Amino acid sequence: MITARAAASFDPLGRSVAAARAFVRDTLQGWGFADIVDDAVVLTSELVTNAVVHAGTKAEVLCLRSGDGVRVEIADRYPERELPLQHPGERPYADPDRENGRGLMLCAALATRWGVEYTATHKHVWFRLDLPDRPVGTRSAGPVVPDRLLPLADSRVRVAVLQIDASDSISAWNGDAEHVFGYPAEKVLGRPLAELAAWPQTPGTGTGIAEALRLSRWEGSYGIRGADGRVIPVYASHLRVRDAHGEPSIVCLLVHDDERALLQTPVRVASTDSLQLTEPRPADPFEVFIGSPAPDDLDGLLQRTVERARDMLDADSAFLLLATDDETELEVRATTGLPSTRQRFARVPVEAGTNRYGSARMPAVHDDLAAVPGAVPLLEATGMRSVITVPLKVEGRLTGSLGVAAENPGRYSNAEALRLQFAADRIALAVESARLGELERLRRGSLSFLVEASDLLAGTLDRDQTLALMAQMTVPTLATWCAVYTIADQSSDPYLSYVLHEDEERIDGLKALLSRVSPPEPVREAGARPWPATAQAVGGETVVLPLLARNRVIGMLTLGKPSEEHFRQEILELAEDLSRRAALALDNARLYSERTAISRSLQRSLLPPGSPAIPGMEVEVIYRAAGEGNEVGGDFYDVFPIRDGAYGFAIGDVCGTGPEAAAVTGLARHALRLLAREGLGGPAVLERLNAAILDEGARSRFLTLLYGELHPQPDGGALMKVVCAGHPLPLRLRPDGRVTPAADPQPLLGVIDDLDLYEQTLTLDPGDVLLCVTDGVTERREGTRMLGDDGLTEVLTTCTGLTAGAVAARVLRAVERFAAEPASDDMAILAFRVPEQRMGD
Repeated sequence: MITARAAASFDPLGRSVAAARAFVRDTLQGWGFADIVDDAVVLTSELVTNAVVHAGTKAEVLCLRSGDGVRVEIADRYPERELPLQHPGERPYADPDRENGRGLMLCAALATRWGVEYTATHKHVWFRLDLPDRPVGTRSAGPVVPDRLLPLADSRVRVAVLQIDASDSISAWNGDAEHVFGYPAEKVLGRPLAELAAWPQTPGTGTGIAEALRLSRWEGSYGIRGADGRVIPVYASHLRVRDAHGEPSIVCLLVHDDERALLQTPVRVASTDSLQLTEPRPADPFEVFIGSPAPDDLDGLLQRTVERARDMLDADSAFLLLATDDETELEVRATTGLPSTRQRFARVPVEAGTNRYGSARMPAVHDDLAAVPGAVPLLEATGMRSVITVPLKVEGRLTGSLGVAAENPGRYSNAEALRLQFAADRIALAVESARLGELERLRRGSLSFLVEASDLLAGTLDRDQTLALMAQMTVPTLATWCAVYTIADQSSDPYLSYVLHEDEERIDGLKALLSRVSPPEPVREAGARPWPATAQAVGGETVVLPLLARNRVIGMLTLGKPSEEHFRQEILELAEDLSRRAALALDNARLYSERTAISRSLQRSLLPPGSPAIPGMEVEVIYRAAGEGNEVGGDFYDVFPIRDGAYGFAIGDVCGTGPEAAAVTGLARHALRLLAREGLGGPAVLERLNAAILDEGARSRFLTLLYGELHPQPDGGALMKVVCAGHPLPLRLRPDGRVTPAADPQPLLGVIDDLDLYEQTLTLDPGDVLLCVTDGVTERREGTRMLGDDGLTEVLTTCTGLTAGAVAARVLRAVERFAAEPASDDMAILAFRVPEQRMGD
């Protein structure tokens, strides 16, 4: 009987094979079928590879659980492929040296039962794996081992039990959790687990805490910040469950990391029957020293190593350091019996003295460190007196150093040093292999991190947003806190521009502390350098990286960690790469801001300073320049006083848009004012402007222009003289709704030398409206439709009785609603209206 099912589909991509493996593994582990997970994953991998890689089709995976086993079905959409049958003289199902049919050969070898089913559109390959028979009540068992090889644990074992609700907040906290971490239940209930967890933040490695809490089952190491502020390393097992109402939650079991054997899932071992039938294999010296199973991660392996070394020589403490690539320094990676969190990732030189005992390349025994101060820098002020250090070497190359120490002098002799060296030789290759694997993951993660950072930084030209991105990318991935100093120019002092801390409540306090410290000196040399000035004010380790762009120091990126932590060299190298990208993005944002400010200042100088108040007239102007960031384009307008009782107005359109058109706009507007105030009439003003445009030569552009003079009349009307040089005709709206052109078309400017222009006169009566627009209004398009002169006339007929401002606004609204796309041309609207006489005026 089927008791549970799970299904997933995978696209025909190479990464789908790994995704299918993970799906089957998580599903079977969630069902408690750990004994058959490995076989199911192998078979799924081969069959999904056949579907998505070789057949190039989508694969559908279905897992069916029953009481005594599981059935897995893989379906694809390539039914015409044949089942590889056995022919005379051939091996059954497939040749292991060929790709074709290997999945079916594995099914025959591993599955309890299997088969292939064809339909018109699908091919199903299924296999069944039965659970192994065990004694009643036994789920898994390990072999009998000597007591001395059993994992270590405290005499009083404490297992902290937490329950996390659907919002990732702590809903249950047992007494052992209170004892281990120091928090009473009332202090943590309702708080997110992320506030207490010191989750690994190395870029590109590990799973985030939010993702881990969504998995059906998770096991691994992280830290919990205790009530005293220290980070307590723990080994955890998470299981996602649901209650009777279907609400999910996560049950978390946590123990001290050095007691991980209490929770760590045992590796799959052969049955007791098979153990009895096979000859016992010789003990592996590495497994004898490290214990089996060996940790599968570098940090776990190093921590297990120092614990075993300490126990082997009955020491008070032990430590392990790894060499840098150039073998000049050693980096502290694991300690026990020492303030490990304070010393982690600290560096000491390989050659600490002139004799062999001062070099990490040779074994050394120190009877009393008090007699040779500084011989082992790591142990200063720790109370340790006697120490053994031995090198870790691979193919003659120094890869690390292993040491044990005791509080009493004279504890160790050369015999103990030989035992420790023998252990170091057994583990050196495994440690180096794990280190190289971690380094490769770090490098891949670093590349991914830098690609994402570059995309984010390239996506903005806003200075403040660039500063925020710089800080947010470094905290908490690279550092606990970050401060960005900027330098406006070479004569300016560094200015604290942005501060970020992983604990938001500490940002203001950190900013106040940094404000009281002199900023770091700007240095052109690339690379991270320590900043000791913050040691007393802020505490912890602080490094400064210069922000170099275009051969100039434009600021400093400051990274800090608390007093118990140190920066890894790989993190500093990654921060240096990030600082180069961030500096260029910050300088680009600065240049863009400067150019934008200059452009806007120049553009504003081309706009009229303001429209004058004309007695007895309503005047309204609406102007829209095309293009992002443009305030002035090829369309322009102006309303200005000529002399007492006379006002000039103009609305024009220069060929094109943007800065080139704006340059001719400035020439035309200023020339019109100057010529009009010289007392010239409309035709003469435009003829001289035409000559000035033609004098520009290759830079000249043709121009359409409506120019006029307005004379308010004592009876309440207005006399207008207009010249329309190739421009859309002005429209006159009467109070009864009639709309008529108010001028005749004449030649445009900037094309021919000889212009014969004439002036037309009209009188606006009370209630009349004169509407002047550029072709950005009349040529507004939506597909093949265009607003045109007729459309503008229809809009204007609905404007009777409206003020000049209301008329201009209605026209603009009609233009915007005519098409969904933003306008691609400049647009100017100029409306005049003679108010109607009110009774009693």
